[in-house]
Amino acid sequence: MTRSIAVWRLLLLAFLACAGDPSWGDVQEDAGPALTQLRALAGDWEGSYAWSGARTATGTVNATYYGTGNGSSVVENLTMEGVPSMTSVYHLDGTDLRVTHFCAAQNQPRLKARAIDLSKGELDFDFVDATNLLSPDAPHVYGIEVRLLSADHITLTFLFSAGDKRSKEFIDLKRAGHPPAIKR
Repeated sequence: MTRSIAVWRLLLLAFLACAGDPSWGDVQEDAGPALTQLRALAGDWEGSYAWSGARTATGTVNATYYGTGNGSSVVENLTMEGVPSMTSVYHLDGTDLRVTHFCAAQNQPRLKARAIDLSKGELDFDFVDATNLLSPDAPHVYGIEVRLLSADHITLTFLFSAGDKRSKEFIDLKRAGHPPAIKR
């Protein structure tokens, strides 16, 4: 009996320690509003991409965003140089914001929001696991950074790993048909 009380006390202390930590739950509180902001991206986008790091390349990209699953998910389809290349699906998993990325590397990394700062329009995702990943060294996305700069301008950065080589794919998108901002 004494041992079970000790175990319960430890569990209670652990719970209270987490509940008292002000950073515990920051991401979870903002997950729903973040998905709402992603829903607002619905429509067609156009822009450019640039690889840096171990891989280099540049080109044009088009994107389409739309909701599915009765509003529970946002689909992002990216077309590089006219070729459908990648699809990401943003969704909630309980109180977490997640994304499953259907990669041109023919695997499907699953990522979870590590940081959400809606005041800055920043969503950062970290690798959780992947399906169809042949080995841990196989090429795959290990992080995604989304920047919601305005209603008509966003950037995506895919963090990519292949063995011990790292690359970044930076994508700059503007809503299709939206005139460029006038700089003063």
